[in-house]
Amino acid sequence: MARLESASIQRLLANTFGYYLVQVGVSDGFDAALASSRIRHRIRLPVASFPECASPACASGSIVGLPAQLPIASDSVDAVLLPHTLDFSPEPRAVLDEVERVLIPEGRVIVVGFNALSAWGVRRLLWRSKGRLPWCGRFYLAWRVEEWLGERGFDIEVREFLMFCPPFGAMVGRRCAALDTLGRRLWPFFGSIYVIRAVKRVATLTPVKPLRAKPSALLAGRAVRPTTRGTGHA
Repeated sequence: MARLESASIQRLLANTFGYYLVQVGVSDGFDAALASSRIRHRIRLPVASFPECASPACASGSIVGLPAQLPIASDSVDAVLLPHTLDFSPEPRAVLDEVERVLIPEGRVIVVGFNALSAWGVRRLLWRSKGRLPWCGRFYLAWRVEEWLGERGFDIEVREFLMFCPPFGAMVGRRCAALDTLGRRLWPFFGSIYVIRAVKRVATLTPVKPLRAKPSALLAGRAVRPTTRGTGHA
């Protein structure tokens, strides 16, 4: 799974440029993909409330914050990577609010998440394993996440679905590869993982000319305009 996600992220970052990329949530599986990107500085931001913060990566001296309250200045980041961040956040829409705030105009966000409309989504509904990853997270429909992004002024650029194998140990190796190939061709929207890249659009304000005031009947100096009408005297 991590290999497929990393390859997708690498593809979507290939034509993304800038100075700063922030990954919200720690995952060592994307190091190679981020290292190959053309963005100069890459920052990993561990999230204090996430399950992965029990890992050594969370104690590596990085800044730890909340995804709904990012310790980052507004309009200062070129790209944001959310690797399953929405799946494990109690406030997914607030996370996207923060992403919109910190991104510069035309900045990109890449969202990776578990697709509710998939074999993995069915597995989570039928056999919930409390406290176990990834089943303790919340799976969303890709279209719902895109709707949230659209409400915040993002345009969807790319959407990919990955991992068509069911979550069973027997489906490995060639069997899984064959099923992935078939799934991408025949039922692409049922992949267990979605990867979305969206761009932050900022509406260009067109100045509206003020309405011209109706010319006054009084001349300069507030003199009364002469008239040919009679004065009413004999």
